[in-house]
Amino acid sequence: MACGQPSLPDACCRLGSRSDPSAAFQLLRCNNQTARRQRRRTIAVPKFKIPPAPWAGTGPFVQNSKSSLAALTIGAIGVVYGDIGTSVLYAVKEVFGSGHVPFTPQNVYGVLSIFFWTLTVIVSIKYVVLVLRADNNGEGGLIAMLALASQAVKDKPKLRQALLAVGIFGTSLFYGDGVITPAISVLSAVEGLKIVSPHLDEWVIPLTLVILLMLFVVQKRGTGGIGKFFGPITLVWFATIAVLGASHIVRHPEILKALSPVYAVRFIFEHPKVTFIILGAVVLCVTGAEALYADLGHFGKKPIRVAWFSVVMPALTVNYFGQGALLLAHPEAVKNPFFVMAPDWALLPLVVLATAATVIASQALITGAFSVTKQVVQLGYLPRLNVQHTSVRDTGQIYVPAVNWGLFVAIVIAVVMFRSSSALASAYGIAVTLDMLITTILTFFVIRYGWGYPLALCIGATCWFFLVDLAFFTSNLLKLFEGGWFPLMIGGFIFTLMMTWKRGRSILNEKLVTDAIDLKSFLESVFAVPPLRVPGTAVFLTAEPGTVPNAMLHNLKHNKVLHEHNLFVTVRSHEVPWIGLDRRAEIEPMGHDCWQVILHYGFKNDPDVPRALQQIRARGCELEAMTTSYFLSRDTVVPTIGGGMSAWREKLFAQMHHNASAAADFLNLPNNSVVELGSKVEI
Repeated sequence: MACGQPSLPDACCRLGSRSDPSAAFQLLRCNNQTARRQRRRTIAVPKFKIPPAPWAGTGPFVQNSKSSLAALTIGAIGVVYGDIGTSVLYAVKEVFGSGHVPFTPQNVYGVLSIFFWTLTVIVSIKYVVLVLRADNNGEGGLIAMLALASQAVKDKPKLRQALLAVGIFGTSLFYGDGVITPAISVLSAVEGLKIVSPHLDEWVIPLTLVILLMLFVVQKRGTGGIGKFFGPITLVWFATIAVLGASHIVRHPEILKALSPVYAVRFIFEHPKVTFIILGAVVLCVTGAEALYADLGHFGKKPIRVAWFSVVMPALTVNYFGQGALLLAHPEAVKNPFFVMAPDWALLPLVVLATAATVIASQALITGAFSVTKQVVQLGYLPRLNVQHTSVRDTGQIYVPAVNWGLFVAIVIAVVMFRSSSALASAYGIAVTLDMLITTILTFFVIRYGWGYPLALCIGATCWFFLVDLAFFTSNLLKLFEGGWFPLMIGGFIFTLMMTWKRGRSILNEKLVTDAIDLKSFLESVFAVPPLRVPGTAVFLTAEPGTVPNAMLHNLKHNKVLHEHNLFVTVRSHEVPWIGLDRRAEIEPMGHDCWQVILHYGFKNDPDVPRALQQIRARGCELEAMTTSYFLSRDTVVPTIGGGMSAWREKLFAQMHHNASAAADFLNLPNNSVVELGSKVEI
């Protein structure tokens, strides 16, 4: 029968029967172009509007009078500042050990002044004071900032797409930083054994790898059991480095003159070329600065700020100036000034404490990688991954096996390839400074278009930080061929995966929509002469509302029955961290005991379709767990020549689509109630 002959309902009435409802399906397939036009006219799915204000109680952190500021501050010291706290192990060593700085007392003053004002400008002013204000419904991090920026310019599609690409690239670089930081932190701590005894040098690499292996093995057990020790141990670490620094400052108190910015400015003007070169090593003192913003949702602004200004900043400053005082008295200590600061009897305990501190710092970064990956998956830039929850109370405690062991392999390669913290320092910096630069750029669009501040004020507030970040980034480019290529290569690889997946999903959805059949017209045709209705509820998952799920078509064709109740469910993720249960479900009755449902989730929510569907019981749809079946379409992607992407990207997307974890697990569907029906889709 040719397309466009009898009308859909009439033709289905004549061809359909209780014994063969698939005839209606075959005719509707033939009429898909007409059905698509009808769908555009008849389907008006209510749009979900994101409110500008946060929803109370929807996030993991809700600060109230019962929250203990002291406990949250100690927790922030352990989780947020573990990374930046261990930078004292290698930052000064790399600057003076590079051979670029002539060793004179005035240069020691100048370099220490640069350290202090780098911490002040980048960490204290930029992140702690300003960037922490840009919270996305209480959440922070580059993903949250990206969501704020993209929402702020949503009326400028081209600019929004550019910002999304820049933000996703910055997120990709996080994984490069996630490889270098644990490697350099643990390796620099274990290298203290060489100060204890030169004969232990050959054990540094094997012991580092063993510690890292143990760290990644225990990840599947979650951080709940050991997390309570993070804060106290890191607090002991900060107290220790402060005492070490103070013991040398009292011998040479004149070193405190370097607190004045005059020494930094004088060094910069007297040695401009040297200053530009050593910025690539100075940036080591702000390792982990991005964690301030990323962990905003876990602790809140006040505990993070209190921890920085009361404990972390003073301890770091005292230790750096203590190392400077040591170098004034003993220039030969430049080989490893941090461990030389300690008396002989304290060396071995200090190595153990430093190793524990670096493991904690690495742990925080690893769990951060898990959280970022989950958010990126929710935003649709990576395929579904196996996410395991390690706590029944804290939904933020998760374990992602693919990310865990992927990071471990990359870190092992980095340790074996570079073999020393000094060599790894050459690889560090490019990724983190580029992330800082991207954060500054996104901040401008948030305060200008999101908050509506005057243009002059926005430029003035971000221009200075942009120039500082740019100076650090360009300096680190000098290390590109000395190891800086390594984190860039990792970030570029992840970025390629993300953009390929996003583009592939877009092409696949366009293909499915093109071939789709209008749901309302289809139901009218089917119920003109309805097939056999069986007890129970069928939940059909569909990517686009208003279209007939392939799983339903196959179910009608092969089983020739319809359930008593039918739900057509679409799951949507939004560029906000949390969406509360009161805004979760959007339902539209379609007659004949059929409903169209749209479920809304933020990028930090855990999708749970059965739980969300319980909310619609009051709307006339009764769902019983024992009589509800979930129907999913499992599409097999077939790359074709001349598609929407190059051949290699289509093959990469097809492989990623094939290896994606099961949708049933991702949506938390009960395994014993899921029916998957497959089909092939050419892109």
